[in-house]
Amino acid sequence: MNDNNRKTEEAKPSSAVSTVRSIYEWVELLALSVCFVLLILVLIGRHSPVDGESMINTLQNKDLLIVSDLFYKPRQGDVIVFENKETGYNKPYVKRIIATEGQTIYINENEKTVYVNGEALDEPYAYYSTEYGFTKGSFFADKSNYTLKEGEVFVMGDNRCNSRDSRMIGPVDVRSIVGRVILRVYPFNAFGKVN
Repeated sequence: MNDNNRKTEEAKPSSAVSTVRSIYEWVELLALSVCFVLLILVLIGRHSPVDGESMINTLQNKDLLIVSDLFYKPRQGDVIVFENKETGYNKPYVKRIIATEGQTIYINENEKTVYVNGEALDEPYAYYSTEYGFTKGSFFADKSNYTLKEGEVFVMGDNRCNSRDSRMIGPVDVRSIVGRVILRVYPFNAFGKVN
C-alpha cells in the first residue's frame, strides 16, 4: 500500500465515530436552542414560583413559571401573577382572570357557577376538591353582583375550594399585575405553555 492510500484510509473516520459525532452535534444544538429560548424569555419576562395549591389542577405547588408583561393587556381567561401587599401576603399571587373592567360578575355558590354579564362561564380548568367546600368570599357578603371599574380585574384560583382570591380580597388593580404566565419551566416533565 503506498503512502497516499494509507493517508486516505487514516483520514476517513470510522462509521461509529461519525455517528457519535453526529449525535453529539444534535444534542449540542438542542441544548443551545433551549438556552437561547430561556435567555430570551428571561430578558422579556421574569420567573415566578407557584406557592400553594390554589391553581390545582392547572398548576402545582413549586412549579416555576416565566411571566411577561411585554405589550400585555389583561384578558379574561389569562393566568397572571400579581402582587397585593395590603392582604399581608408578601409573595406574588398566581390566579386566573375571570372578568375585566366593565364586566359584571355573579357567583352562585350553591351551583358552583360563575356568571359574567349574565352568562355562565364554561370552565374546564376549575377544580372542586372534595376535602373543602366551595370557598365563600367576604367580598360578596353585601352584594350579589359586582361591575368591575376601570383598571380592575376579577381573579380566582382554579382550585375553587382552596383559593384566596377576589372573592375575599376584591378586584385586582391592573397596575399590580406583574405579567401573564407564558410558560412553565419546572418541573421539566411539565414544561410548556400554560392555558
